Amino acid sequence: MESDALFTLGEPAGAPGAPAASGGVDGFTDTRADSPLPVRMRPAGLDELIGQDHLLAPGAPLRQLVEGAAPMSVILWGPPGSGKTTIAHLVARATDRRFVAMSALTAGVKDVRAVIETARRQRRSGGPPTVLFIDEVHRFSKTQQDSLLAAVEDRTVTLLAATTENPYFSVISPLLSRCVLLTLQALDDDAVRGLLRRAVADERGLGGTLTLAEDAEDHLVRLAGGDVRKALTALEAAAATATATGAGRIDLAVAEQAVDVAAVRYDRDGDAHYDVTSAFIKSMRGSDVDAALHWLARMLVAGEDARFIARRMVIFASEDVGMADPTALTVATAAAHAVEYVGLPEAQLNLAQAAIHLATAPKSNSATTAIGAAVADVRAGRGGSVPRGLRDAHYSGARGLGHGAGYRYPHDDHRGVVTQQYAPDDLVGIDYYRPSGHGAERAVATRLPVLRRIVRGSPAPVTRGEAGVPAAATGVRAGGTEQVGGASEGGGDATEGGQQ
Repeated sequence: MESDALFTLGEPAGAPGAPAASGGVDGFTDTRADSPLPVRMRPAGLDELIGQDHLLAPGAPLRQLVEGAAPMSVILWGPPGSGKTTIAHLVARATDRRFVAMSALTAGVKDVRAVIETARRQRRSGGPPTVLFIDEVHRFSKTQQDSLLAAVEDRTVTLLAATTENPYFSVISPLLSRCVLLTLQALDDDAVRGLLRRAVADERGLGGTLTLAEDAEDHLVRLAGGDVRKALTALEAAAATATATGAGRIDLAVAEQAVDVAAVRYDRDGDAHYDVTSAFIKSMRGSDVDAALHWLARMLVAGEDARFIARRMVIFASEDVGMADPTALTVATAAAHAVEYVGLPEAQLNLAQAAIHLATAPKSNSATTAIGAAVADVRAGRGGSVPRGLRDAHYSGARGLGHGAGYRYPHDDHRGVVTQQYAPDDLVGIDYYRPSGHGAERAVATRLPVLRRIVRGSPAPVTRGEAGVPAAATGVRAGGTEQVGGASEGGGDATEGGQQ
Protein backbone atom coordinates (compact mmCIF):
# COMPACT_ATOMS: atom_id res chain seq x y z
CA MET A 1 0.00 0.00 0.00
CA GLU A 2 1.77 3.11 -1.20
CA SER A 3 1.23 6.33 0.72
CA ASP A 4 1.30 9.80 -0.78
CA ALA A 5 3.72 10.73 1.97
CA LEU A 6 7.31 10.18 2.94
CA PHE A 7 7.05 6.56 3.94
CA THR A 8 5.38 3.35 2.86
CA LEU A 9 2.28 1.87 4.40
CA GLY A 10 1.72 -1.82 4.78
CA GLU A 11 -1.66 -3.55 4.82
CA PRO A 12 -4.09 -2.00 7.33
CA ALA A 13 -4.17 -3.49 10.78
CA GLY A 14 -6.92 -6.03 11.06
CA ALA A 15 -6.76 -6.93 7.38
CA PRO A 16 -6.42 -10.62 6.63
CA GLY A 17 -2.84 -11.71 6.73
CA ALA A 18 -1.54 -8.33 7.86
CA PRO A 19 1.14 -8.80 10.52
CA ALA A 20 1.74 -6.04 12.99
CA ALA A 21 5.01 -4.23 12.62
CA SER A 22 7.45 -4.15 15.47
CA GLY A 23 7.40 -1.42 18.05
CA GLY A 24 3.63 -1.34 18.51
CA VAL A 25 3.12 0.41 15.14
CA ASP A 26 0.78 -1.34 12.71
CA GLY A 27 0.85 -0.48 9.02
CA PHE A 28 4.34 1.06 8.75
CA THR A 29 7.29 -0.55 7.04
CA ASP A 30 10.73 -0.03 8.49
CA THR A 31 13.23 2.40 7.00
CA ARG A 32 16.10 0.57 5.33
CA ALA A 33 19.42 1.63 3.89
CA ASP A 34 18.00 1.28 0.37
CA SER A 35 14.83 3.22 1.16
CA PRO A 36 14.21 6.29 -1.03
CA LEU A 37 16.00 9.45 0.07
CA PRO A 38 12.77 11.20 1.16
CA VAL A 39 12.06 8.25 3.46
CA ARG A 40 15.55 8.19 4.94
CA MET A 41 15.42 11.94 5.58
CA ARG A 42 12.22 11.87 7.61
CA PRO A 43 12.53 14.18 10.63
CA ALA A 44 13.48 12.30 13.77
CA GLY A 45 11.67 14.83 15.95
CA LEU A 46 9.74 18.06 15.95
CA ASP A 47 12.95 20.08 15.98
CA GLU A 48 13.76 18.78 12.49
CA LEU A 49 10.32 19.59 11.10
CA ILE A 50 10.64 22.59 8.80
CA GLY A 51 8.08 24.90 7.28
CA GLN A 52 5.11 24.67 9.63
CA ASP A 53 6.13 27.16 12.28
CA HIS A 54 2.55 28.46 12.59
CA LEU A 55 1.55 25.05 13.99
CA LEU A 56 4.55 24.39 16.22
CA ALA A 57 4.24 27.10 18.87
CA PRO A 58 4.23 25.89 22.51
CA GLY A 59 0.80 24.52 23.33
CA ALA A 60 -0.29 24.48 19.68
CA PRO A 61 -2.53 21.55 18.64
CA LEU A 62 0.12 19.99 16.42
CA ARG A 63 2.75 20.00 19.17
CA GLN A 64 0.23 18.55 21.64
CA LEU A 65 -0.63 15.85 19.14
CA VAL A 66 2.96 14.83 18.48
CA GLU A 67 3.96 15.00 22.15
CA GLY A 68 0.87 13.12 23.26
CA ALA A 69 -0.29 15.91 25.58
CA ALA A 70 -3.91 15.78 24.41
CA PRO A 71 -5.96 13.00 22.78
CA MET A 72 -7.57 15.27 20.18
CA SER A 73 -8.51 14.04 16.72
CA VAL A 74 -6.90 16.01 13.92
CA ILE A 75 -7.26 16.41 10.17
CA LEU A 76 -4.09 17.55 8.42
CA TRP A 77 -4.82 19.40 5.18
CA GLY A 78 -2.00 20.47 2.92
CA PRO A 79 -0.38 20.05 -0.51
CA PRO A 80 1.80 17.06 -1.37
CA GLY A 81 5.19 17.11 0.30
CA SER A 82 4.22 19.51 3.07
CA GLY A 83 4.79 16.93 5.82
CA LYS A 84 1.38 15.47 6.66
CA THR A 85 2.47 11.87 7.00
CA THR A 86 5.84 12.90 8.36
CA ILE A 87 3.87 14.33 11.27
CA ALA A 88 2.03 11.01 11.49
CA HIS A 89 5.37 9.24 11.72
CA LEU A 90 6.40 11.52 14.60
CA VAL A 91 3.12 10.71 16.37
CA ALA A 92 3.83 7.02 15.87
CA ARG A 93 7.10 7.34 17.79
CA ALA A 94 5.24 8.17 20.99
CA THR A 95 5.75 5.20 23.31
CA ASP A 96 2.53 5.47 25.30
CA ARG A 97 0.15 4.99 22.37
CA ARG A 98 -0.69 2.22 19.95
CA PHE A 99 -0.44 3.61 16.42
CA VAL A 100 -2.24 2.08 13.44
CA ALA A 101 -1.75 3.41 9.91
CA MET A 102 -3.86 2.71 6.85
CA SER A 103 -4.52 4.28 3.48
CA ALA A 104 -7.99 5.11 2.19
CA LEU A 105 -6.80 3.92 -1.22
CA THR A 106 -7.08 0.26 -0.15
CA ALA A 107 -8.73 0.10 3.26
CA GLY A 108 -12.46 -0.48 3.62
CA VAL A 109 -15.14 -0.31 6.29
CA LYS A 110 -14.21 -3.82 7.46
CA ASP A 111 -10.61 -2.74 8.10
CA VAL A 112 -11.70 0.37 9.99
CA ARG A 113 -14.12 -1.59 12.16
CA ALA A 114 -11.44 -4.17 12.97
CA VAL A 115 -9.11 -1.43 14.23
CA ILE A 116 -11.90 0.18 16.25
CA GLU A 117 -12.92 -3.12 17.83
CA THR A 118 -9.31 -3.89 18.82
CA ALA A 119 -8.94 -0.40 20.24
CA ARG A 120 -12.15 -0.80 22.24
CA ARG A 121 -10.98 -4.11 23.75
CA GLN A 122 -7.61 -2.66 24.69
CA ARG A 123 -9.24 0.38 26.23
CA ARG A 124 -11.50 -1.79 28.38
CA SER A 125 -8.53 -3.86 29.55
CA GLY A 126 -6.52 -0.77 30.48
CA GLY A 127 -4.23 -0.92 27.47
CA PRO A 128 -2.68 2.09 25.70
CA PRO A 129 -4.89 4.45 23.69
CA THR A 130 -5.00 3.97 19.93
CA VAL A 131 -4.15 6.56 17.31
CA LEU A 132 -5.61 5.69 13.90
CA PHE A 133 -3.86 7.36 10.99
CA ILE A 134 -5.74 7.43 7.67
CA ASP A 135 -3.88 8.75 4.66
CA GLU A 136 -5.88 10.18 1.74
CA VAL A 137 -9.01 10.30 3.91
CA HIS A 138 -10.86 12.23 1.20
CA ARG A 139 -10.97 8.98 -0.79
CA PHE A 140 -13.18 7.37 1.84
CA SER A 141 -16.84 7.24 0.86
CA LYS A 142 -19.51 8.79 3.06
CA THR A 143 -20.31 5.34 4.48
CA GLN A 144 -16.66 4.71 5.32
CA GLN A 145 -16.36 8.10 7.01
CA ASP A 146 -19.60 7.45 8.91
CA SER A 147 -18.05 4.29 10.35
CA LEU A 148 -15.53 6.45 12.22
CA LEU A 149 -17.97 8.79 13.93
CA ALA A 150 -18.87 6.89 17.09
CA ALA A 151 -15.27 5.82 17.81
CA VAL A 152 -13.97 9.36 17.35
CA GLU A 153 -16.83 10.79 19.41
CA ASP A 154 -16.13 8.62 22.48
CA ARG A 155 -12.36 8.64 21.88
CA THR A 156 -12.12 4.93 21.37
CA VAL A 157 -9.56 6.03 18.79
CA THR A 158 -7.80 9.32 18.25
CA LEU A 159 -8.10 10.00 14.56
CA LEU A 160 -5.20 11.48 12.62
CA ALA A 161 -6.25 11.97 9.00
CA ALA A 162 -4.33 13.46 6.09
CA THR A 163 -5.75 14.94 2.91
CA THR A 164 -4.64 17.03 -0.03
CA GLU A 165 -8.27 17.95 -0.78
CA ASN A 166 -10.27 20.74 0.80
CA PRO A 167 -11.90 18.92 3.76
CA TYR A 168 -14.92 21.21 3.66
CA PHE A 169 -15.77 19.51 0.36
CA SER A 170 -14.31 16.05 0.84
CA VAL A 171 -14.92 15.20 4.52
CA ILE A 172 -18.44 14.81 5.91
CA SER A 173 -19.51 17.56 8.30
CA PRO A 174 -20.10 15.29 11.35
CA LEU A 175 -16.55 13.96 11.15
CA LEU A 176 -15.08 17.40 10.47
CA SER A 177 -16.86 18.81 13.52
CA ARG A 178 -15.28 16.14 15.74
CA CYS A 179 -11.74 17.01 14.66
CA VAL A 180 -9.33 19.92 14.81
CA LEU A 181 -8.44 21.04 11.29
CA LEU A 182 -4.78 21.97 10.82
CA THR A 183 -3.73 23.53 7.52
CA LEU A 184 -0.17 22.86 6.38
CA GLN A 185 1.48 25.23 3.95
CA ALA A 186 3.71 24.37 1.01
CA LEU A 187 7.34 24.88 2.00
CA ASP A 188 8.94 28.09 0.81
CA ASP A 189 12.16 28.08 -1.21
CA ASP A 190 14.37 28.69 1.84
CA ALA A 191 12.91 25.68 3.65
CA VAL A 192 13.37 23.42 0.62
CA ARG A 193 16.92 24.69 0.18
CA GLY A 194 17.71 23.93 3.82
CA LEU A 195 16.39 20.38 3.51
CA LEU A 196 18.44 19.78 0.36
CA ARG A 197 21.59 20.90 2.14
CA ARG A 198 20.76 18.69 5.12
CA ALA A 199 20.26 15.69 2.82
CA VAL A 200 23.62 16.28 1.12
CA ALA A 201 25.49 16.38 4.43
CA ASP A 202 23.49 14.04 6.70
CA GLU A 203 24.53 10.41 7.10
CA ARG A 204 20.93 9.40 6.44
CA GLY A 205 21.24 11.06 3.06
CA LEU A 206 24.30 11.45 0.85
CA GLY A 207 26.64 11.65 3.82
CA GLY A 208 28.82 14.34 2.25
CA THR A 209 30.01 12.05 -0.56
CA LEU A 210 28.90 14.62 -3.15
CA THR A 211 28.66 18.38 -3.27
CA LEU A 212 25.80 20.34 -4.77
CA ALA A 213 26.55 23.32 -7.00
CA GLU A 214 24.65 26.51 -6.27
CA ASP A 215 22.99 26.70 -9.69
CA ALA A 216 22.01 23.02 -9.44
CA GLU A 217 20.55 23.69 -6.01
CA ASP A 218 18.55 26.61 -7.43
CA HIS A 219 17.27 24.32 -10.19
CA LEU A 220 16.09 21.67 -7.75
CA VAL A 221 14.42 24.25 -5.53
CA ARG A 222 12.58 25.69 -8.52
CA LEU A 223 11.45 22.24 -9.69
CA ALA A 224 10.16 21.36 -6.23
CA GLY A 225 7.57 24.14 -6.13
CA GLY A 226 7.30 23.76 -2.35
CA ASP A 227 7.13 19.94 -2.41
CA VAL A 228 10.03 18.63 -0.34
CA ARG A 229 9.48 15.06 -1.48
CA LYS A 230 9.88 16.14 -5.09
CA ALA A 231 13.06 18.03 -4.21
CA LEU A 232 14.64 15.07 -2.42
CA THR A 233 13.61 12.64 -5.16
CA ALA A 234 15.23 14.91 -7.75
CA LEU A 235 18.36 15.20 -5.60
CA GLU A 236 18.61 11.41 -5.31
CA ALA A 237 18.28 11.03 -9.09
CA ALA A 238 20.95 13.66 -9.67
CA ALA A 239 23.24 11.99 -7.12
CA ALA A 240 22.84 8.64 -8.90
CA THR A 241 23.75 10.27 -12.22
CA ALA A 242 26.82 11.97 -10.73
CA THR A 243 27.98 8.74 -9.07
CA ALA A 244 27.51 6.75 -12.28
CA THR A 245 29.71 9.19 -14.20
CA GLY A 246 32.36 9.32 -11.50
CA ALA A 247 31.74 12.97 -10.69
CA GLY A 248 32.06 14.20 -7.15
CA ARG A 249 29.82 17.16 -7.73
CA ILE A 250 26.22 17.64 -8.79
CA ASP A 251 26.30 20.53 -11.23
CA LEU A 252 23.47 22.09 -13.23
CA ALA A 253 24.01 19.85 -16.25
CA VAL A 254 23.77 16.73 -14.08
CA ALA A 255 20.65 18.02 -12.33
CA GLU A 256 18.97 18.84 -15.63
CA GLN A 257 19.93 15.46 -17.07
CA ALA A 258 18.55 13.60 -14.06
CA VAL A 259 15.30 15.52 -13.94
CA ASP A 260 14.14 16.31 -17.45
CA VAL A 261 10.85 18.16 -16.91
CA ALA A 262 9.15 19.46 -13.80
CA ALA A 263 5.66 18.13 -13.19
CA VAL A 264 3.07 20.86 -13.39
CA ARG A 265 1.64 21.71 -9.96
CA TYR A 266 -1.96 21.09 -10.94
CA ASP A 267 -4.42 18.33 -10.09
CA ARG A 268 -7.48 18.18 -12.31
CA ASP A 269 -9.46 16.39 -9.63
CA GLY A 270 -8.02 18.17 -6.62
CA ASP A 271 -8.03 21.45 -4.78
CA ALA A 272 -5.42 22.98 -7.13
CA HIS A 273 -7.94 22.66 -9.93
CA TYR A 274 -10.16 25.21 -8.23
CA ASP A 275 -7.27 27.41 -7.10
CA VAL A 276 -5.78 27.74 -10.59
CA THR A 277 -9.20 28.33 -12.13
CA SER A 278 -9.87 31.01 -9.53
CA ALA A 279 -6.52 32.67 -10.28
CA PHE A 280 -7.34 32.63 -14.01
CA ILE A 281 -10.73 34.30 -13.48
CA LYS A 282 -9.39 36.87 -11.02
CA SER A 283 -6.49 37.77 -13.31
CA MET A 284 -8.89 38.49 -16.18
CA ARG A 285 -11.16 40.43 -13.82
CA GLY A 286 -8.16 42.47 -12.68
CA SER A 287 -7.17 43.15 -16.31
CA ASP A 288 -3.78 41.44 -15.90
CA VAL A 289 -3.61 39.82 -19.32
CA ASP A 290 -0.15 38.32 -18.75
CA ALA A 291 -1.11 36.56 -15.53
CA ALA A 292 -4.31 35.34 -17.20
CA LEU A 293 -2.27 33.79 -20.02
CA HIS A 294 0.02 32.09 -17.48
CA TRP A 295 -2.89 30.44 -15.67
CA LEU A 296 -4.47 29.48 -19.01
CA ALA A 297 -1.20 27.86 -20.09
CA ARG A 298 -0.93 26.09 -16.74
CA MET A 299 -4.34 24.54 -17.20
CA LEU A 300 -3.68 23.55 -20.80
CA VAL A 301 -0.27 21.98 -20.08
CA ALA A 302 -1.76 20.06 -17.14
CA GLY A 303 -4.41 18.57 -19.44
CA GLU A 304 -7.43 20.47 -18.17
CA ASP A 305 -10.59 19.95 -20.23
CA ALA A 306 -10.59 22.83 -22.75
CA ARG A 307 -14.38 22.81 -22.70
CA PHE A 308 -14.32 23.61 -18.99
CA ILE A 309 -11.99 26.57 -19.62
CA ALA A 310 -14.21 27.83 -22.43
CA ARG A 311 -17.34 27.55 -20.27
CA ARG A 312 -15.70 29.61 -17.56
CA MET A 313 -14.84 32.34 -20.07
CA VAL A 314 -18.40 32.40 -21.43
CA ILE A 315 -19.65 32.95 -17.89
CA PHE A 316 -16.98 35.60 -17.25
CA ALA A 317 -17.97 37.51 -20.39
CA SER A 318 -21.35 38.33 -18.85
CA GLU A 319 -20.39 38.25 -15.18
CA ASP A 320 -17.43 40.62 -15.30
CA VAL A 321 -17.41 42.36 -18.70
CA GLY A 322 -21.09 42.46 -19.52
CA MET A 323 -22.48 45.60 -21.10
CA ALA A 324 -19.16 47.41 -20.95
CA ASP A 325 -18.22 45.34 -24.03
CA PRO A 326 -21.17 43.31 -25.34
CA THR A 327 -18.90 41.72 -27.97
CA ALA A 328 -17.04 39.86 -25.19
CA LEU A 329 -19.83 37.30 -24.95
CA THR A 330 -19.67 36.77 -28.70
CA VAL A 331 -15.90 36.24 -28.56
CA ALA A 332 -16.10 33.83 -25.61
CA THR A 333 -18.93 31.86 -27.19
CA ALA A 334 -16.99 31.66 -30.45
CA ALA A 335 -13.97 30.32 -28.56
CA ALA A 336 -16.16 27.67 -26.93
CA HIS A 337 -17.45 26.66 -30.35
CA ALA A 338 -13.88 26.53 -31.68
CA VAL A 339 -12.93 24.13 -28.88
CA GLU A 340 -15.71 21.79 -30.00
CA TYR A 341 -15.14 22.31 -33.73
CA VAL A 342 -11.34 22.45 -33.93
CA GLY A 343 -10.12 20.84 -30.71
CA LEU A 344 -6.71 20.97 -29.08
CA PRO A 345 -3.91 21.77 -29.59
CA GLU A 346 -5.00 24.36 -32.18
CA ALA A 347 -7.95 25.58 -30.10
CA GLN A 348 -5.52 26.94 -27.52
CA LEU A 349 -5.07 29.85 -29.93
CA ASN A 350 -8.79 30.58 -29.79
CA LEU A 351 -8.79 30.31 -26.00
CA ALA A 352 -5.79 32.64 -25.79
CA GLN A 353 -7.47 35.21 -28.05
CA ALA A 354 -10.62 35.10 -25.94
CA ALA A 355 -8.63 35.40 -22.70
CA ILE A 356 -6.77 38.42 -24.07
CA HIS A 357 -10.04 40.04 -25.17
CA LEU A 358 -11.69 39.44 -21.79
CA ALA A 359 -8.69 40.60 -19.76
CA THR A 360 -8.23 43.83 -21.70
CA ALA A 361 -11.93 44.66 -22.10
CA PRO A 362 -13.58 47.36 -19.97
CA LYS A 363 -15.29 45.74 -16.99
CA SER A 364 -18.82 45.93 -15.61
CA ASN A 365 -20.62 43.57 -13.27
CA SER A 366 -23.93 45.38 -13.68
CA ALA A 367 -25.59 42.32 -15.24
CA THR A 368 -24.47 40.21 -12.27
CA THR A 369 -25.72 42.63 -9.63
CA ALA A 370 -28.96 43.29 -11.54
CA ILE A 371 -30.04 39.66 -11.80
CA GLY A 372 -28.82 39.03 -8.24
CA ALA A 373 -31.04 41.80 -6.88
CA ALA A 374 -34.01 40.64 -8.94
CA VAL A 375 -33.61 37.03 -7.79
CA ALA A 376 -33.30 38.18 -4.17
CA ASP A 377 -36.64 40.02 -4.43
CA VAL A 378 -38.34 37.01 -5.98
CA ARG A 379 -37.03 34.71 -3.25
CA ALA A 380 -38.18 37.21 -0.65
CA GLY A 381 -41.73 36.92 -1.98
CA ARG A 382 -41.88 40.31 -3.67
CA GLY A 383 -43.72 40.70 -6.97
CA GLY A 384 -47.45 40.46 -7.35
CA SER A 385 -49.56 39.27 -10.23
CA VAL A 386 -48.88 40.13 -13.85
CA PRO A 387 -50.55 43.46 -14.82
CA ARG A 388 -53.71 42.82 -16.86
CA GLY A 389 -52.38 44.61 -19.90
CA LEU A 390 -49.39 42.26 -20.11
CA ARG A 391 -51.30 39.00 -19.74
CA ASP A 392 -51.66 36.61 -22.66
CA ALA A 393 -54.72 37.57 -24.68
CA HIS A 394 -54.38 35.11 -27.53
CA TYR A 395 -56.49 32.22 -26.25
CA SER A 396 -60.24 31.99 -26.36
CA GLY A 397 -61.93 33.77 -23.47
CA ALA A 398 -58.83 35.81 -22.49
CA ARG A 399 -60.43 39.06 -23.62
CA GLY A 400 -63.47 38.36 -21.48
CA LEU A 401 -61.15 38.15 -18.48
CA GLY A 402 -59.69 41.53 -19.29
CA HIS A 403 -56.34 40.14 -20.39
CA GLY A 404 -54.48 42.56 -22.61
CA ALA A 405 -56.86 45.41 -21.91
CA GLY A 406 -55.16 48.76 -22.16
CA TYR A 407 -51.90 47.37 -23.52
CA ARG A 408 -49.99 49.96 -25.57
CA TYR A 409 -47.92 48.67 -28.47
CA PRO A 410 -44.51 50.44 -28.33
CA HIS A 411 -43.96 50.29 -32.09
CA ASP A 412 -47.02 52.46 -32.61
CA ASP A 413 -45.13 55.33 -30.96
CA HIS A 414 -42.54 57.15 -33.04
CA ARG A 415 -40.03 56.79 -30.21
CA GLY A 416 -40.50 53.03 -29.89
CA VAL A 417 -41.25 53.35 -26.16
CA VAL A 418 -44.44 54.28 -24.30
CA THR A 419 -45.57 54.99 -20.76
CA GLN A 420 -46.86 51.72 -19.37
CA GLN A 421 -46.62 49.58 -16.21
CA TYR A 422 -44.59 46.45 -16.81
CA ALA A 423 -43.55 45.52 -13.27
CA PRO A 424 -45.83 44.03 -10.58
CA ASP A 425 -47.51 46.63 -8.39
CA ASP A 426 -45.10 46.28 -5.47
CA LEU A 427 -42.00 46.60 -7.66
CA VAL A 428 -42.92 49.68 -9.65
CA GLY A 429 -40.00 52.11 -9.68
CA ILE A 430 -37.41 49.56 -8.55
CA ASP A 431 -34.06 49.93 -10.33
CA TYR A 432 -32.21 46.61 -10.63
CA TYR A 433 -29.88 47.53 -13.45
CA ARG A 434 -27.32 50.19 -12.64
CA PRO A 435 -24.99 50.70 -15.60
CA SER A 436 -21.38 51.62 -15.13
CA GLY A 437 -19.63 54.36 -17.06
CA HIS A 438 -17.15 51.94 -18.62
CA GLY A 439 -16.75 51.25 -22.31
CA ALA A 440 -19.90 50.79 -24.37
CA GLU A 441 -22.04 50.88 -21.23
CA ARG A 442 -21.43 54.62 -20.96
CA ALA A 443 -23.92 55.11 -23.80
CA VAL A 444 -26.46 52.88 -22.04
CA ALA A 445 -26.02 54.90 -18.85
CA THR A 446 -26.95 58.02 -20.82
CA ARG A 447 -29.98 56.46 -22.50
CA LEU A 448 -31.41 54.49 -19.56
CA PRO A 449 -32.68 57.42 -17.44
CA VAL A 450 -34.67 58.68 -20.44
CA LEU A 451 -36.18 55.23 -20.99
CA ARG A 452 -37.17 54.94 -17.35
CA ARG A 453 -38.75 58.38 -17.27
CA ILE A 454 -40.88 57.70 -20.33
CA VAL A 455 -41.92 54.18 -19.26
CA ARG A 456 -42.82 55.31 -15.75
CA GLY A 457 -44.43 58.55 -16.87
CA SER A 458 -42.10 60.69 -14.81
CA PRO A 459 -41.75 64.37 -15.76
CA ALA A 460 -38.77 65.33 -17.90
CA PRO A 461 -36.00 67.21 -16.08
CA VAL A 462 -35.64 70.97 -16.33
CA THR A 463 -33.57 71.79 -19.39
CA ARG A 464 -31.18 73.97 -17.40
CA GLY A 465 -29.65 70.81 -15.95
CA GLU A 466 -27.15 70.83 -13.13
CA ALA A 467 -24.28 73.24 -13.11
CA GLY A 468 -21.38 71.92 -15.13
CA VAL A 469 -23.39 68.97 -16.57
CA PRO A 470 -24.00 69.10 -20.34
CA ALA A 471 -27.64 68.66 -21.36
CA ALA A 472 -26.71 65.61 -23.47
CA ALA A 473 -25.38 63.84 -20.38
CA THR A 474 -28.91 63.75 -18.93
CA GLY A 475 -30.50 62.61 -22.18
CA VAL A 476 -31.94 66.08 -22.87
CA ARG A 477 -31.42 67.85 -26.16
CA ALA A 478 -30.82 71.56 -26.40
CA GLY A 479 -34.42 72.06 -27.48
CA GLY A 480 -35.73 70.44 -24.29
CA THR A 481 -36.84 67.13 -25.82
CA GLU A 482 -35.73 63.66 -24.69
CA GLN A 483 -34.36 61.31 -27.29
CA VAL A 484 -34.52 57.50 -27.14
CA GLY A 485 -32.99 55.17 -29.64
CA GLY A 486 -32.71 57.85 -32.32
CA ALA A 487 -36.06 59.67 -31.92
CA SER A 488 -36.81 62.67 -29.74
CA GLU A 489 -39.78 62.77 -27.39
CA GLY A 490 -40.82 66.06 -28.89
CA GLY A 491 -40.67 64.72 -32.47
CA GLY A 492 -38.38 66.01 -35.19
CA ASP A 493 -35.60 64.33 -37.15
CA ALA A 494 -34.27 61.01 -35.88
CA THR A 495 -30.69 61.09 -34.62
CA GLU A 496 -28.50 58.40 -33.15
CA GLY A 497 -28.86 59.40 -29.53
CA GLY A 498 -26.53 57.95 -26.96
CA GLN A 499 -23.83 56.92 -29.44
CA GLN A 500 -20.22 57.73 -28.72
